[in-house]
Amino acid sequence: MLYVYNATTPAAAVPAAPAGAQATPEEFRAALGHLASGVVLLSAHDPEEGAKGEDIGMTATAFMSLSLEPPLVLVSVREDSRMEEALSRVDRWAVSILGDDQRTTAARFAMKGRVSDRLLFADLAHERGPESGAPLVTGALATVECRTEQRISAGDHVLLIGRVLEARVGAERGGPLVYFRGQYRQLD
Repeated sequence: MLYVYNATTPAAAVPAAPAGAQATPEEFRAALGHLASGVVLLSAHDPEEGAKGEDIGMTATAFMSLSLEPPLVLVSVREDSRMEEALSRVDRWAVSILGDDQRTTAARFAMKGRVSDRLLFADLAHERGPESGAPLVTGALATVECRTEQRISAGDHVLLIGRVLEARVGAERGGPLVYFRGQYRQLD
């Protein structure tokens, strides 16, 4: 039998859950909604779309620093999404860490069913990253440009591990945009 040890009382062993047990999607979403997450805009330039290529972006809350030496980050993208499909061809991408005044940007790039990101980027102040060619949001708290090192299939998502090619601190004002209990929030 597999035992899980309780950190508050190390001597007490608790039997592991039965082999077939798992939380329902609703239970999982409700519980993990209590975990505050930073909000980023993941972006890439897809040269295969149209004559000049196309910029694509998506809002993500599953982003984290993974390693300092070498500098690595991890981001999770939905399997079979436009972003995942593009990043299967393009190995360079960028992340803009959004500030609490960039809620509208996060909401726009989180919309499901949009046909193209061209109009969203047309209305968004940004510059092109020198290492990735991807859009970097003007006024973001920080940006990182990455090259994909590894792709890992994980349930209905793909985890991308990226080597950080360039990292820049941006705006020195305000706090981070946070996602908590299904809403964008700011730290008080």
